[in-house]
Amino acid sequence: MNFHIQPATVQDLPVINDIYNYYVTRSTCTYQTDPETPESRREWFARHDAAHPVIVVEQDGQVVAWGSLTQLHSRQGYRVTVEDSIYVRHDMHRRGIGQAILLELIQAAKTLGYHSIIASISADQDASVELHRKNGFVQVGRLREVGWKFDRLLDVMYMQLMLDAIPNIRPV
Repeated sequence: MNFHIQPATVQDLPVINDIYNYYVTRSTCTYQTDPETPESRREWFARHDAAHPVIVVEQDGQVVAWGSLTQLHSRQGYRVTVEDSIYVRHDMHRRGIGQAILLELIQAAKTLGYHSIIASISADQDASVELHRKNGFVQVGRLREVGWKFDRLLDVMYMQLMLDAIPNIRPV
């Protein structure tokens, strides 16, 4: 499969939003229940910068997936850790795209000097749990029945990848 990973641009936001909103209405991989608006997506993108990249995967000139590293928490003491997100277009699963995105995000996090990456995953999302597990993430916590979607309670699993022993603390 030929695909290309590159930084996302503002022009990619409609497709990023379409990919995400597919899962909002059909999946527990996000606990968001109302589709993301274009305005909210632009605000989300504006909160990402060189230290918190958003990437896209293009195949045959079309964006088919995206991933991001997001600030874990607004308090500065958390600046050594990021959270990853990966969304692959629903008809492009099982082609190695999620794996490629995760590897790219892990490398970016290392290059940027982060200490760890957190994945917050709905515990019923076996493919996402397995993707993270096979790339070195370990389960560090589970919050029972904290999500509600499609008339059922859902657990959230926290997985973590330690990138190095001593964080490279970037200036604030």
